[in-house]
Amino acid sequence: MTTLLPAVFAELEPYAPTWCLATEAERWRQRHSSTMDELTRFYDAFFPRLEQAIEYCNTFALDDLPAEVANLVRLIYSLVIVAMAIEIFQQPRTVDAADAILDRVREPTP
Repeated sequence: MTTLLPAVFAELEPYAPTWCLATEAERWRQRHSSTMDELTRFYDAFFPRLEQAIEYCNTFALDDLPAEVANLVRLIYSLVIVAMAIEIFQQPRTVDAADAILDRVREPTP
């Protein structure tokens, strides 16, 4: 079995295929297409490990991240987008934003 995340974060592996997304627009679409139950499970599993994940990622040079660490960074980015749904909106969609979409001309790296 191929793993996407560093071994120290193995318990988060079930979320990796869904949430290790390369672009913010993909993460936005995933949040909007997920149920609150799915978002809550991801948030509850990952949020307690967030600081540890950030500290782990900080031990690598940003311009030379191993693939598993780059995926962990993407998982962190996804958690940020999911946290807004959990902590602020209490729903996958943005409140009072009609049919808000997110299109970036250029993605930040990593």
